[in-house]
Amino acid sequence: MSAKAPGIRGSLQAKSRKNKRGNGITDQEVKDVEELATPRTPVIYEVVRRLGEEEMLRPATSLWWSGVAAGLSISFSLLAQAILRTHLPNAPWEPLVTSFGYCVGFIMAVLSRQQLFTESTITAVLPVAAEFTWKNVGRMTRLWAIVLAANLAGTLFAALFCTYAPVLSTEIYDDMLAISRDLLAYSWWEMVFRAIASGFLMAAMVWLMPGAERTQFHVITMMTWLIAVGGFTHIVAGSMEAYLLVLAGDWAWWQMIVQFIPPVLIGNMIGGTALFALIAYAQVMDEI
Repeated sequence: MSAKAPGIRGSLQAKSRKNKRGNGITDQEVKDVEELATPRTPVIYEVVRRLGEEEMLRPATSLWWSGVAAGLSISFSLLAQAILRTHLPNAPWEPLVTSFGYCVGFIMAVLSRQQLFTESTITAVLPVAAEFTWKNVGRMTRLWAIVLAANLAGTLFAALFCTYAPVLSTEIYDDMLAISRDLLAYSWWEMVFRAIASGFLMAAMVWLMPGAERTQFHVITMMTWLIAVGGFTHIVAGSMEAYLLVLAGDWAWWQMIVQFIPPVLIGNMIGGTALFALIAYAQVMDEI
């Protein structure tokens, strides 16, 4: 989507009229400058806000199956990490490369416009911040509940498939478990604060997308790689790891429900909503 800064076209067209005197720019150069101009902050805000409104108006069935698809896509993040880990030597730089595997599932989910909960922590909040009504709050809550449940259902199916279907080699499955066991080292509060960083990065990714155009792939890769290499916790990608730990006997179901889901969900929502989304709205509230 291309957004053009207001006022640029008028001023540049005035300068282009100087061509007859040989000291201006051409009409084609005016168009080139418009295409290269970075969208103003209110333009980015409006793009993300409208996206949130569209998501909140979608039928529940569409949200559900799109969310399940996103959960299935995100499961490939852990799988790609494990594949890289299986084939790379044990070296100090290995985590830096392995973490690029984490980006795979997010690239699949985001570029295919599947419903991912941590994206909606900013998109669904901006319409509510712009017009705070109980109707909008209800629509936001409905979106969050459906998408989160669908995402977790998708990763559960993926975890069951990887555990019980003869689809993975022993080496790759063992490496998936080894990566997942990093969660066991975190306390409840560590989960929260690591999830805050993850939620902020995901919201920043959504904010960057309207101006990225041809570089959206790189934006997704950069932000999600930082989540992986920083050891930050993500409610959807992390649920794949948590399910594998339960199925392998490292955690009981109640431990996952108590020690993983609440702190990571709280942290992601704080990072994406309370920190990024509300700050983003504050930047433009006097300009819209």
